[in-house]
Amino acid sequence: MKRLILASGSPRRADLMREAGFDFEIIPSPAEELHDESMPLIELCETNAKLKAAAIFEQNPDAIVLGSDTLVYIDETPLGKPRDLDEARVMLRRLSGRVHTVCSGVAILHPHGEEVFHGLAKVHFKVLSDEQIEEYLKLVHVLDKAGSYAIQEHGEL
Repeated sequence: MKRLILASGSPRRADLMREAGFDFEIIPSPAEELHDESMPLIELCETNAKLKAAAIFEQNPDAIVLGSDTLVYIDETPLGKPRDLDEARVMLRRLSGRVHTVCSGVAILHPHGEEVFHGLAKVHFKVLSDEQIEEYLKLVHVLDKAGSYAIQEHGEL
């Protein structure tokens, strides 16, 4: 049986893989994500997923390598991972009371080729007060999350 490698250090991605019953290794990808706002959402998301997978597949050409990338888009603009808590506050205020798009790109590289695909979701944010934003920032480490949030971590807020 071929080795399956998750090219990500994301605890949530690893949890999803375990919940689906996969036996896999984790090797976080060193690939640098593209941040090209001129690229269409789906193309950018899939390209980043493939870059992450390719960096690991290059060293493990006999394995099956899964790379993924999630991007948050609002007003045709990607919201990446915030540089600091001030930028996270700005992002959360921008999302407050609005609908935005989340794209998750997936790339599976294997010895016989590759599969690259994506999923899209519309997310509706309730209106957030500054106090609610501060409460969320105390509970969730947002600096490694696109758009400064994660539905699975205190998403009810």
